[in-house]
Amino acid sequence: MKILVIGGTGLIGSKVVQRLGALGHEAIAASPSSGVNTLTGEGLDAALAGVDTVVDLANSPVFVGPEVLAFFETAGRNLFAAEKRAGIDHHVALSVVGADRLRTSDYMVAKVAQERLVAESGVPYTIIRSTQFFEFMGGIAQSAAQGGSIALPTAYIQPISSDEVAEAVVVAATGAPVNGMMEIGGPEKFRMAELVGRFLKIIQDPHDVVGDAKAPYFGALLADNDLVAGPGAHLGKIDFPAWLRTSRYAQFASAA
Repeated sequence: MKILVIGGTGLIGSKVVQRLGALGHEAIAASPSSGVNTLTGEGLDAALAGVDTVVDLANSPVFVGPEVLAFFETAGRNLFAAEKRAGIDHHVALSVVGADRLRTSDYMVAKVAQERLVAESGVPYTIIRSTQFFEFMGGIAQSAAQGGSIALPTAYIQPISSDEVAEAVVVAATGAPVNGMMEIGGPEKFRMAELVGRFLKIIQDPHDVVGDAKAPYFGALLADNDLVAGPGAHLGKIDFPAWLRTSRYAQFASAA
């Protein structure tokens, strides 16, 4: 199969391209740096020539504000117009578990809008909703850091390794469209503040993490299970210590 991976140079995209290639598929990493820009439409028609499946892993450069929605809506419309011209057989999109529950988050509202565009595009599709990646813990901490302390929600998260996210995307991309959604998540649930605090101590970050049920998560207040995968979700097997041993923080793994 010939598979175009939008956002193919990012964290998940690069892993997807590598795995598809190892399986014998022709995987093409597309990004603005390679001359393919979904926001402007530049390079899309040429990149889609002869392609069977499109995997969309592109992400907004910002998480708050009207620019988030504008990114996903503009990129989606441009991409689907080009996909229809090219006769694409399958569109795979990566979204977020709980996106439809967090209606005060600009990012989650935009992801739901993206999902709607996918479902209404007329192109056969598969949407994968994933829980947060282990790799995102540092970003969560940074988003809430004020001085020497960090206030984070006490709601649950169910982090998953980016390797297992990539594997799920590859399985979807090489299979038949489901014309619906599937969920993936990590093997364990943790209170967000507790896990991020544990992570920061392990990597010797000096910030103190305080749990606060009313602390916002990228602008949204969380109920306990808003970010937890639902019944029937496919759960990964890589737990926190196993992820740490193969991450860029491997030097700290003995402290996990």
